[in-house]
Amino acid sequence: MEILIGFYPWIKAFHIMSVIAWMAALFYLPRLYVYHSETVGLQGETHALFQTMEYKLLKVIMNPAMIATWVFGLLLASIPGVIDWGAIWPWTKLIGILAMSGFHGWLGAQRKAFAAGGPIKTGRQYRMMNEVPTLLMVLIVLSVVVKF
Repeated sequence: MEILIGFYPWIKAFHIMSVIAWMAALFYLPRLYVYHSETVGLQGETHALFQTMEYKLLKVIMNPAMIATWVFGLLLASIPGVIDWGAIWPWTKLIGILAMSGFHGWLGAQRKAFAAGGPIKTGRQYRMMNEVPTLLMVLIVLSVVVKF
């Protein structure tokens, strides 16, 4: 994959932009679930509006951003010399990314639960889950920047 060396800055830039979009959605969707579960309920026009917002956030923004993050990240990882696989940091980053992807999947399952009419979590539970992407982001950024 040495041909990618010349494209390194471009790949890295698109990776960063994809991560920003993905993280924004990962922060916002659980917040929508908090409001949906606490004030909207599972019936009525506002429920239908929240269903549309949650669906579009997941399908139009979050899923493509995650896919782009993975594609550009894998391209970066395939460039010779970018990652020292003998170090610990790539593995801690990978664990964080896999956990973030799992959280993404959990959010998708929660959207389906709202669409099916339940069961759903409480607003407090969604608030607590809203901290997961923050903790994973800290692990990932420290892994890459500090390279522990």
